[in-house]
Amino acid sequence: MDRLILHNDRIVPFAEACLSPGQSGLLSGWGVFTTLRLYGGQPFEFHRHWVRLARDAARLGVAMPYEEETVGRQIASLAGANQREEGMARLWLVRNDGGLWAEPGATRVTDLLACTRELVPWPLAHRLLIQPAAIFSDGLLAGAKMLSWAGHALLLERARAQGFDDALLLNERGELAECTSANVFLLRHGKVLTPPLASGCLPGVTREILFEIAPPSGIELAEHTLTPDDLDSADEVFISSTTREVAGVGLVSPNRNYPAPGKITRELEAAFQEYVAVVLGRSRTQ
Repeated sequence: MDRLILHNDRIVPFAEACLSPGQSGLLSGWGVFTTLRLYGGQPFEFHRHWVRLARDAARLGVAMPYEEETVGRQIASLAGANQREEGMARLWLVRNDGGLWAEPGATRVTDLLACTRELVPWPLAHRLLIQPAAIFSDGLLAGAKMLSWAGHALLLERARAQGFDDALLLNERGELAECTSANVFLLRHGKVLTPPLASGCLPGVTREILFEIAPPSGIELAEHTLTPDDLDSADEVFISSTTREVAGVGLVSPNRNYPAPGKITRELEAAFQEYVAVVLGRSRTQ
């Protein structure tokens, strides 16, 4: 993490940001977050992230007394202060009231925190460990990106301890849902398939963009309920996320192997990079 962070409306050194032990969100994971890709010191597709953040905040009863444009500018200012032209940022909204142990007389209903850092290095060909019963798709907050992320973090840690790069999470019905911080796709019979949101997966921003850019690229992309058996007949497997963008999968446990990145994976990654260039070019002319 870079030295300076954004705390509410101030950019301060990390050590000077003060959080109260009476913050409900801090103690119980009551809040929401999103991870942003930085290009040229600007948060990429910030509006899409903000819309999802607001939607999840409403589901969790987290107030958002902040303006989208203001926060976007503040994150860009933070990136500039940290000299972080290329990299990533994370934005958190932490609820301060509610619950039995809330701080009395909290002056803010929600705290805003943001930090920047360099990109995490990811492999060219991901290795995924299947994790059964890791997602409850019928849960009240299924698919929400909230501070209570310990389960996903634990599964990622365990997967890495076993020599894998990420865990491929199944829901309570044994269906493919997502990775710990990425959506999953497979190519079968010339068609790209990905689990529906009803699987319990996160509605990823990169996933959303891929649905928009795949058809003009001549690639058929559709939601489809998938199980581990579908991995046996897949020609390619890949994942998508804000920081990994489109990344090939070379192995899914125990012994399913794929070309990584495969032909269609490379084509979608190229289409995504073209989309990035267009968006960045448009923002420079505004």
